[in-house]
Amino acid sequence: MPSGDWVHTLWEGNGVGARTGRAILMPFELVFGAIAEARGALYDAGVFATKPTAVPALGVGNLTVGGTGKTPVAAWFARRLREAGATPAIVLRGYADDEPRVHRTLNPDVEVVVSPDRVAASIEAKRRGCDTVVFDDAFQHRRANRISNIVIVSADAWRDGRRHLLPAGPWREPLAAVRRASLAIVTRKAASPEQAAIVSNAIGAAAAVPTAVVHIAADGLARVGGTERFALSALRGESVLAISGIGDPEAFHAQLIAAGARVTPAVFRDHHPFSPRDATVLVAMATACDRAVCTLKDAVKLGPLWPGSTPLWYLSQRLDVERGADLLNDVITQLLAARSASTPPGRPGLPGPPD
Repeated sequence: MPSGDWVHTLWEGNGVGARTGRAILMPFELVFGAIAEARGALYDAGVFATKPTAVPALGVGNLTVGGTGKTPVAAWFARRLREAGATPAIVLRGYADDEPRVHRTLNPDVEVVVSPDRVAASIEAKRRGCDTVVFDDAFQHRRANRISNIVIVSADAWRDGRRHLLPAGPWREPLAAVRRASLAIVTRKAASPEQAAIVSNAIGAAAAVPTAVVHIAADGLARVGGTERFALSALRGESVLAISGIGDPEAFHAQLIAAGARVTPAVFRDHHPFSPRDATVLVAMATACDRAVCTLKDAVKLGPLWPGSTPLWYLSQRLDVERGADLLNDVITQLLAARSASTPPGRPGLPGPPD
């Protein structure tokens, strides 16, 4: 049976157990916050130095653990750079193997470099013929310099008055850390535009940072391992086994419910490494429903294990810029200008000589 996400329950639950757990972890939260603040102060003072990257870089990250939409946003920037004539690479730490697979699915013509050392990864990207890089999940990684530094805050996961740092909550840094960003992006999946506006106002109160809003919208159903596609209207009136091992399963469920589905959740912890037994159990559970639907992040891992003839579907998504399109375009323009400045004359699209 699905194990559920007990960490998510601890962080977001209102029950006695969850509140008690957070209270027990608060001393550790204070220690974590002190370490993060000291580290930031050392970078601010220049004691910890930033290093130049081999090609111009864009950083995309967040203030919380998972569930903000940074992967689709990073993929969107990589695609826009590609369309503008650049040869970008996606660079990520590789905490789990699902994120590189997702990027390769979303942008099969974009190089993906996995390394905890972003500076070294930029050198590898340049060796592969790339002239720009997009750092996925790099807001706290301050060693590698970048042209623009984007921080993402989720409207779906926003909890007024509850912003506990790790391990008592999902926050890596306080909201005031947005001051380091050149642009903040508020993402919403099932959250309302009004909720996104509340988050935007909170960011504005914390720091003078330009803010855009994007909607990561459900776009349809795609069969895992196949070519079939259906509109979201296919879910209306269906009972759906909603399989997720992501940071914010509630937003996924809300998208399915908004499409008219009756949802039976099968929630795993974020980055869950699905096993053949998991797949067998889920197929058995799916027999009681009209359809089994997961996220793309789960599909890349669960698909190869999925037994039998019962189809597995994933919810495809698209990114709609609702506010601040000019701000996002400025990010692209700045990176392209830096690319042009670092490209040898007469050799467009190719990296310069090695350092």
